[in-house]
Amino acid sequence: MSEAFYTDKSRVRASFERAAYSYDAAAVLQREVSDRMAERLDYIKLQPAVILDAGSGTGYGAAMLRERYPQARVLELDLAHGMLCASREKQRAGQGMLSRLFKPQNPWQLCADVERLPLADNSVDMIWSNLAIQWVNVPDSVFAEFQRVLKPEGMVMFSTLGPDTLTELRSAFGAIDGATHVNQFIDMHDLGDALMHCGFAEPVMDMEKIIMTYDSVREVMHDLKAIGAHNATAGRNRGLMGKHAWQRVCAAYEARRNNGQLPATYEVLYGHAWKVALKKKPTILADGRQVIEFTPRTHPKH
Repeated sequence: MSEAFYTDKSRVRASFERAAYSYDAAAVLQREVSDRMAERLDYIKLQPAVILDAGSGTGYGAAMLRERYPQARVLELDLAHGMLCASREKQRAGQGMLSRLFKPQNPWQLCADVERLPLADNSVDMIWSNLAIQWVNVPDSVFAEFQRVLKPEGMVMFSTLGPDTLTELRSAFGAIDGATHVNQFIDMHDLGDALMHCGFAEPVMDMEKIIMTYDSVREVMHDLKAIGAHNATAGRNRGLMGKHAWQRVCAAYEARRNNGQLPATYEVLYGHAWKVALKKKPTILADGRQVIEFTPRTHPKH
């Protein structure tokens, strides 16, 4: 099924490839959300041996996970090869000279799509995904993959963007035409339903709004381009915007200026859930249907 607001994955990949080496300078929001997600780990009693960072970008979250879980193997996975290269270069730059010469420590990395994970069933203890799954059009597909590769009693923790993200920019573009100039994002309740539909237990979802401020509309657009997050919807206008139309967008956005600054709102959604363990082998009924019993996790969540 194709919708005008669906993201074009080839464009998403190309955008992040181009942004790989400008990303860190502009990714203030991504680092802040990663730090806030990490605080939630303080209340989770889990000692994972294998962690998947799904949508790892330039490795900020993966570095934190390695420090928090020094005995774990952290797998960085990203759709854009350039992002993985940038992460590898940063990690090697942080090593001492002797280590680089005699025993270089390269991160475990996979260049792949989160909707088609190149991992075995039941192979990962924890999945961490910071501001990545908003690029997936149907959350069930990625949650089904997370469910498949997680071990029983494994956990997924993620953040993503909600529909009120960049509402100021969306409204400003709405003043000129009906095309989709800003990416569309999935509601928190739909994400929770998708987790349940894919078999996750005890899903917890919450939301907060983070407002970034800028001096000009051009700075907003520059930051979005620098992190590879500009419009990738199928219904986008593929032509260049004329000067007059751009002036109308800026004028509409300027109406929101407050205390000398232009706001850019991000609705950040946080979620985590558990993969339940099978209690015993499925019971096969006379008509061929299976009855599967599950057992609650034995370790405390908090």
